[in-house]
Amino acid sequence: MKILVCISPVPDTTTKVAFTENNTQFNTQGVTMVINAYDEWYALVRALELKETGVATAVNLVTVGKPEADAVIRKALALGGDEAIRIDTESTDPYVIAAEIAAYAKSENYDLVLAGKETTDYNNAAVGPMIADLLNINYIGFASKLDVANNQATVAREIEGGEEVVAAALPIVVSCQKGMAEPRIPNMRGIMAARTKPLKVVAATGIAALTNIVSYEMPPAKTGVKMFTVDQMDELVAALHNEAKVI
Repeated sequence: MKILVCISPVPDTTTKVAFTENNTQFNTQGVTMVINAYDEWYALVRALELKETGVATAVNLVTVGKPEADAVIRKALALGGDEAIRIDTESTDPYVIAAEIAAYAKSENYDLVLAGKETTDYNNAAVGPMIADLLNINYIGFASKLDVANNQATVAREIEGGEEVVAAALPIVVSCQKGMAEPRIPNMRGIMAARTKPLKVVAATGIAALTNIVSYEMPPAKTGVKMFTVDQMDELVAALHNEAKVI
């Protein structure tokens, strides 16, 4: 069984966010890019576990980006992936990213495609289901457990008030969240091996974007905390209704 893991470079969570070009571009100057946590800690590590137990024969990594993304995907290789693929284009449109990954995955006949439930920069949770739709295969999202046996994936995911278990035949796309695996730290042997592992650059298909970012804006600054005593319930209700507008 061949597994493809989607890897997305995202800004480090300590990054100071700033915009340029009249708030139409994210300012990447001085920004450290890291592996999206959901891709690394859950999708990739679970794929490696499946290989270590003999369920999978290969774990490949794919990212969509320019040469700046090479360092990030090599960090992912250090955890234990067999080969990395970078699709040579750049876009903020989830459809473009999904379509490029789907085009590559289709040519390689992967049995299982894993991705994080969302990226920590745009949080749109759209790429995984789009890949499945473009490949015309099954999709299960927000998985916290995954087992594969007899050409079938069994997935558990949290629902309101409990847990749901779903089974579907391979090939399949699964998006992963907390609970799927325990995060790992690459060891020195993995870091050294990642330097010589294959990193294949694939030309993009040139799919046109369906969306574009018009502008960014920072959230409003937090205001001070207003305190109420137990004898001020009417004032509290009025503030929640008129100021906070939550009731």
